[in-house]
Order: sequence, then structure tokens, then C-alpha cells
Amino acid sequence: MRMDLSEIAKKLGLSEFKNLIRKAAELIRLCDVQFDSSIIGVVSTSMKDLCHDVFGISEKKKDPREVKGNRGYFENYRLHTKQDEDEKNLVSKATVVKGVLLQQSIQAVVAILLFTVTANDSQAAIDQQPSLIVLARQFVMAMLVLDTWQYFMHRYMHHNKFLYRHIHSQHHRLVVPYAFGALYNHPLEGLLLDTIGGALSFLFSGMSPRASIFFFSFATIKTVDDHCGLWLPGNLFHMFFKNNTAYHDVHHQLYGSKYNFSQPFFVMWDRILGTYMPYSLEKREGGGFEARPAKEYKDD
Repeated sequence: MRMDLSEIAKKLGLSEFKNLIRKAAELIRLCDVQFDSSIIGVVSTSMKDLCHDVFGISEKKKDPREVKGNRGYFENYRLHTKQDEDEKNLVSKATVVKGVLLQQSIQAVVAILLFTVTANDSQAAIDQQPSLIVLARQFVMAMLVLDTWQYFMHRYMHHNKFLYRHIHSQHHRLVVPYAFGALYNHPLEGLLLDTIGGALSFLFSGMSPRASIFFFSFATIKTVDDHCGLWLPGNLFHMFFKNNTAYHDVHHQLYGSKYNFSQPFFVMWDRILGTYMPYSLEKREGGGFEARPAKEYKDD
């Protein structure tokens, strides 16, 4: 028996029908299917009409200024609305928390093993009491090594369809990133990008385990800030780093998925290798901000 979309929508209900549409959109994205913009426009209009006819939902979104209810302080600095966070993301927050805890446990075990293996060299480094200049050099070296490793591994995971579909796409289920989802990814990706990248930066920089604790804490806080989805006034990370919350948010959107691979500190590899997507940060009507890519990039 054949049913049209309206019958399917009525049978499933609004919530399930919206989930079905979101999953279909993600499948299209994973398969890297390209559509003409005119076709997308027709489909979009049809879906709005369908929701209006079946569920009585208006084609137009409500003016954010008309939405009643208490608005928290952070709502004025969001890069996406709370509604977008709830509707666009393809994974529950409970699943994200479990994935992050697993990832952190694996990294803790690897760190303990690494510190144990390098214990003799590390003790000698502690006894030498390196100067602030030496520590600064080690930090910069570690940042460059980590950035280089993560850029090329991250970019490869986007260009290799198998790796993206089965591994990296897990992280991109967060279309609208939030802070505690920063390190939500497939365990194998965490091992390749974060754990091995961290080990290489530790070994090449020559820093002691004590210094590395400060470095990796700094890198983790920076990564969390990059995914927090907030453009807060006075944020020091935004002042000192071009690779920031808005920069990485562009990468999480469909139009920016093949740009802005650099993480977590600098943007040099994106600029050198032509994957840098410029953007403007504009105030959103109703509160908050929006990172908008340059028109020539969004039209590609």
C-alpha cells in the first residue's frame, strides 16, 4: 500500500517525522551527495508547506522577540539558538557524556604509560629546573606539533569517505557544538588525533610530565572553548587566537565541512593549503551572534 508524505507525517507524528527528516539530511551529507540549489529550494518549500498542512505549523519561524519566557544571560552571546541546539544535533547529551568519559579514560591510561616509560628522562628534566624561556619554547613547539598532526589527520578523515562515514562523522553529529561535547568522538579518532598527537607533542617538545600537565590542561580548555558556541565579551582566547569559537563553528556547518580544519591553536595550515574560510560575525535578530562565511565560499 502506497502512502504519500502527508500520510507518513500524520502516522509518525511531528517529533518522529522531524527526526526522520534530520536523519535523511545527515545520510545525504555522509554520502557527499551534491544537489542543485534550485532543487534544495523546492524541497525546502515543500517541507514547510507539508508541516503547515499536516500539523498546523506556520511556514515562517516566529520572531525571536515574540518568544516568551526567561532568557538566560548566555542567550545574548550564543552563535546558535537553544532551539537549533535541540533540533539540529543528531545525538543525545547522555550519549555525548558517555563518549567523552570513555575518551578521557583512554587518554588517562595512555598518559600514565607514557610518563612511566619516560620516567628517567623526566626526572632528569625536573632536576634541571628549566627556565621560563625554555618552558615557553617547549610550549610553542608542542603547540606547533599538535596543530600540524591534527590538521593533516583531521583533513584526511574528511576526505577519506570510509573514515568520515564510520569514524569522524560521530563528532559531526553535533551540528551545533556545545562545551562538554568538545571531545565527543569515536574512540579510534580520539586515539589517532588526540592521544597520539598529544604524545608526539610531549616527546618532540622535551617538556617534563609536570610541564605537560599544564600544557594539556591548556589545550583541553582551549578545545572546550572552541566548541562552547558562545562569543563571550573579554574572552582571552578570542583575543589571542584566530582559531576560536566562531572559526570552528563554521567547520561544523554543512557549507564549512571542507574548510577550517586547523585545531586547536593556529590557522596557519588552513591559510597555507587553501582551506581557510573567512567569515564575518554578525548580531542575530533576537539576540546572539552568527558566524557568516564570505559569500563566494557559501555559494560554492
